[in-house]
Amino acid sequence: MALYEHVFLARQDLAQAQVDALAEAATKIIEDNQGKVVKTETWGLRNLAYRIAKNRKAHYVMLDIDAPAGAVAELERQTAINEDVIRYMTVRVDEHEGGPSVMMRKSDRDRSERRPRRDDRDEMMGA
Repeated sequence: MALYEHVFLARQDLAQAQVDALAEAATKIIEDNQGKVVKTETWGLRNLAYRIAKNRKAHYVMLDIDAPAGAVAELERQTAINEDVIRYMTVRVDEHEGGPSVMMRKSDRDRSERRPRRDDRDEMMGA
């Protein structure tokens, strides 16, 4: 079977539970078609580079998939008709990335490198 990465963007007004339900539905579609979802990552609510269908933000979700092409075609068909999904993309890969994806590592790095708050800077300068 082939390896794929499937990323979809869900509308900003959905609750996290609804986004998780969308990921579960995608997993069920793959498993019903003799495939398996190796890893699911929720990247959270992020800003978009430009407005899509009046949305400035979207919930990002990535699925690492090991499935035949027919299963991926069915997943894309179901995703395309879902009103809660504003964009999706599926890419065939040679191998899945081990550990967390680049997006997850980036968010961890951003948290550790945050600039100090204004109160902390005033204390550092002796004010």
